Amino acid sequence: MKQHLKRIASPRTWTIDRKKQTFITRPRPGAHSFSFGLPLGVVLRDFLSLSSTMAEAKKTINNKEILVDGKRRKDYRYIVGLFDVLSVPSIKKSWRALFDKKGRIIFSEINDTESGLKPCKIVGKTMIAGNKVQFNLHDGKNIITDAKANVGDTLLLTLPKLEVKEILSLEKGVAVFLTNGKHSGDNGKFKEIKKNEAIYVREKQEIETAKDYLFVIGKDKPVIEVKTG
Repeated sequence: MKQHLKRIASPRTWTIDRKKQTFITRPRPGAHSFSFGLPLGVVLRDFLSLSSTMAEAKKTINNKEILVDGKRRKDYRYIVGLFDVLSVPSIKKSWRALFDKKGRIIFSEINDTESGLKPCKIVGKTMIAGNKVQFNLHDGKNIITDAKANVGDTLLLTLPKLEVKEILSLEKGVAVFLTNGKHSGDNGKFKEIKKNEAIYVREKQEIETAKDYLFVIGKDKPVIEVKTG
């Protein structure tokens, strides 16, 4: 496993200065794919300006509570990805990882109420003993419940206990967020599946995309803020 990463070779979803230095911190393998997340130290230094150097970022992580989805993280290479909530209790601030309209990772500041919620897309499920289902979520989490939901639906979880607050099914009229493709970072309302393509509506315009790119984030309206610029 490589321990280094050249800036010029980093994913296009990373909004970093690629010519400032040769190398950048490489995230450890974790819950999110390489292009869907950033190492915690880089987030603190380059995105949130909570430190000016990586050495400062490491000290901040070691000396202060830095929470990701309500759990303290001490590894500066821990990968923080799509819809994760990063909180710093000492300054009473929280941010959510999103994609902007160009498909790049950004961190949008959120309020205390929203910092306790996280939408997670179901990417797989397995029947287990007791007629319960284990849902595999987009961020690597596994939730065991007797709730009824399908692959492609979204579980709205409370943080940090990871309790299912609501099930957001992929059905006509729900609010969706695009996680890939040329419309990554866009949002609108799901209309239908037609000829193997998903259609969603944004400002009265119908747009085609792949079904796998849809991420349900609400029923009539999003349950989280999606300020993507």
